Amino acid sequence: MEQLQHKTAVITGGNSGIGYATAADFLAKGAKVLITGRRPEAVQQAVATLGGDVDSFIADQGKIEDSKQLAEYVRDRYGKIDILFVNAGIGTFATIADVTEAEFDRIMDVNLKGAFFTVQHLLPLMNDGGNIILLSSVNAHSGMPGASVYSASKAGLNSLGRTLSRELAGRKIRVNIVNPGPVDTPILEKAGVPKDAINIDHLAQRMPIGRMGRPEEIAKLVSFLASDDASFITGVEYNVDGGLSVHPLIA
Repeated sequence: MEQLQHKTAVITGGNSGIGYATAADFLAKGAKVLITGRRPEAVQQAVATLGGDVDSFIADQGKIEDSKQLAEYVRDRYGKIDILFVNAGIGTFATIADVTEAEFDRIMDVNLKGAFFTVQHLLPLMNDGGNIILLSSVNAHSGMPGASVYSASKAGLNSLGRTLSRELAGRKIRVNIVNPGPVDTPILEKAGVPKDAINIDHLAQRMPIGRMGRPEEIAKLVSFLASDDASFITGVEYNVDGGLSVHPLIA
């Protein structure tokens, strides 16, 4: 199936996890794909593994100058794009008493401010009728203890997506939000949680569906929303969480 044939897509944070899985799915469906990431070696490895019509650009979504340079590269290389998947995000977890100003600023700079300006800088390069998908989290609604800053950043991102879906409707640009639940990705390790402290089996047993999500499962929804098959869908949040939002975790 080549539902994304002749489409050009930009994926921020595309070198691992959900971003990488989405890049692979986009490529399989016929799209040209540009991935971004902060670490050159990780991005280069992802490009080598993905193969196909994939390109890369080193950029930190939390740095506004990087998003400007990304837009310049996209303009020179492609001229126009059809799909923007704002996937890059970070999370550190602590009680409100322990959050530092630096930690607060870094999370907001990447997850909300950076996402906002990534869209702003790439929007002039997006074809009318294009698609923007924002990767958020069920934490935008769940109120998980220790995730106050992360949750606030994602709630702001969801609000941004709803607003943009109205603001960009005149250009037929659809904007949708995907809220994953627990997915087996490196995000907890990146947040500083030691690998031996992450009990995947215990978390999976507490999930209503009995397991963690897989990046590929989130990717398939993103690909659908980016395709013409979803032409009547905009301004919607999708919880992809194995039933977590309906049956919250209990101790």
